[in-house]
Amino acid sequence: MKTIYAANVRPGDDIQDFFIVKGVQIKTGKTDKEYLDITVGDASGDLNAKKWDVSPDDSEVRSLQNGDVVKIRGTVVEFNGQKQLRIQRIRRATAQDGVDMNDFVKASPEKPEEMYAYLTGLAERMADDDLRRLSIGVMEAHKEKLLYWPAATRNHHAELGGLLWHMKRMAMAGERICEVYPFLNRDLLIAGVLLHDMEKINEIVSNTEGIASDYSREGQLLGHLVMGVRELEKAGEAYGVPREKLLLLEHMILSHHYEPEYGSPKKPAFAEAEVLHYLDILDARLYIFEEVEETLRPGEFSEKIFSLDNRRVYRGDLNADAETE
Repeated sequence: MKTIYAANVRPGDDIQDFFIVKGVQIKTGKTDKEYLDITVGDASGDLNAKKWDVSPDDSEVRSLQNGDVVKIRGTVVEFNGQKQLRIQRIRRATAQDGVDMNDFVKASPEKPEEMYAYLTGLAERMADDDLRRLSIGVMEAHKEKLLYWPAATRNHHAELGGLLWHMKRMAMAGERICEVYPFLNRDLLIAGVLLHDMEKINEIVSNTEGIASDYSREGQLLGHLVMGVRELEKAGEAYGVPREKLLLLEHMILSHHYEPEYGSPKKPAFAEAEVLHYLDILDARLYIFEEVEETLRPGEFSEKIFSLDNRRVYRGDLNADAETE
């Protein structure tokens, strides 16, 4: 049985096990020699790996693709503050290896069908008939893919059912915020949560295991914000949503990344759009903190985390003083 530990390895660990390929490239180094730059993982998370000096006739390495299960022998090292697996040998798994794909699929902690039912239940309780019909209609139109689609190619919620998990926690937090700030329009905010990332389904290329391999052509040229506004325009017309309500939702989609460098040409112009942005960034950041802290011992710092602006995460040890008394 495979040990699930890709995200928890430490420098000095010797590795000999099976992993799934999540990203693969043949690159050329400073000495003009080619090498394998590969991201592998299992149900615990991902790990970057390198195999140096790939020969021109190494057909197996050169033909590796996302989704392949491989057996790797190597050693974990630290390079520029990051963990890296230095590969000594790598081969594709065979039928005789008897691998179980469940060992390699990183999945959200809740069942996709239950998350979908929770979110559509929120939509069904909307008092605003226009927002209710639009939200339920868009959710139902994308149900098949929502049940497995990731929310990203890497970093936060890059897992089976990750998009639904991201939406659910945002919606849960949004409901609580509406209790604290009752002037907020609950229906508008929840509709924004349900719709703001929906076009990630067409922005990201994924298989049915929720493993994202790349961005689509439209995803790279337009991004899910622009794609989302375009598709919402069509849905709004189909469901007869009044122009003012549709415009508010389109602004929420367009502004939820907040800054131009992250894709938003406009900052939020009303309270629900502002809250949507912070729900989005809060859930993304806390997902990363949670994932990283699970790999740490109490009192230990992580390596630099790129998606947290190269901060090193610290796992506090609340029992440290008691143990020394």
